[in-house]
Amino acid sequence: NRSSGRMGYALARAAHRRGADVTLVTGPVSLAPPRGCRMVRVETAAEMNEVMRAHAVASDLVIMVAAVADYRAYEAVDSKIKKDKAGLELRLERTEDILTGLSRARGKRVLVGFAAETNDLINNAIAKLHAKGLDLIVANDVTEEGSGFDTETNSAVLIDRDGGRETTGLLPKTELAERILTRSLELVSAAGLVAERA
Repeated sequence: NRSSGRMGYALARAAHRRGADVTLVTGPVSLAPPRGCRMVRVETAAEMNEVMRAHAVASDLVIMVAAVADYRAYEAVDSKIKKDKAGLELRLERTEDILTGLSRARGKRVLVGFAAETNDLINNAIAKLHAKGLDLIVANDVTEEGSGFDTETNSAVLIDRDGGRETTGLLPKTELAERILTRSLELVSAAGLVAERA
């Protein structure tokens, strides 16, 4: 997809500035690594799933920003596919849903997800929030100008598990990261995780 990674990197930097011990699991991007953050680079959805399961265990807060592919090729080949046929049929299979897997083994940690939508933003985001067992979802309409993939700005609606909503309007991704983090940390505090660590 056209995701630049800017939103995830902005969240990692904001969390580090607030004193968090940050592990950033990242796909291939052309961004400078955030200072002070532990970096784990992955290339496939399967790799990201494995790394996230390993690192989420010791986390109070997991924010899943990555636009992970829902499908992968059913069969990969090691050599060039020659164009000796009139057409080519591509068979796909579902990738594992990382957020749903983390939710099933969540413990008390707070889970935040993103919903990049092209229509019916609020209803689709709420359905995803409940289906994946999230505490907070950041919904954005990627068809809106200046919002979504490969932009410096984003517009979002933050929806929590209790139905609370905050509409941000169009903001620089760095500022949106602060808003998301503030709401996420309120949920961490409400879950008693900060008190347990003190």
